[in-house]
Amino acid sequence: MADIQVGVLSCSGEEFLGGTIARLATRKVMEELRTGKVVTLCLPLYIAGGDEEREFAKNYPVIAVDGCGKCCARKATVKFSGAVRDTIVLSELFGEDVMLSDIVSARDLKEEHYQMVDKVAEEICKKVDTILAE
Repeated sequence: MADIQVGVLSCSGEEFLGGTIARLATRKVMEELRTGKVVTLCLPLYIAGGDEEREFAKNYPVIAVDGCGKCCARKATVKFSGAVRDTIVLSELFGEDVMLSDIVSARDLKEEHYQMVDKVAEEICKKVDTILAE
């Protein structure tokens, strides 16, 4: 499976910190840490009926990265494409209150938030590596 790509469907919650952290971590993995092995899927397009997004998730492993306990990315994948391969829920890592903070702009993030991005990116990479090793 070394030549297969892994899809990462991240939270798109614009109004809370969890969505911002999820998106930044996903991009970091895709652009810096696992270039060429990871693609991101667009959650709004996925929900709106994006055939390419849904087909990818039917045929390739997908990791859902959810900002809060609503788990929109996981639920959308299950509803439209089948089971996710793995899930990361940021509110389980950092607490629901923290992830529902209204700090949402990258220009407002502090060092502690970038450390969260790094931790989530590390967790995504572990899951990607496990999938690719199978």
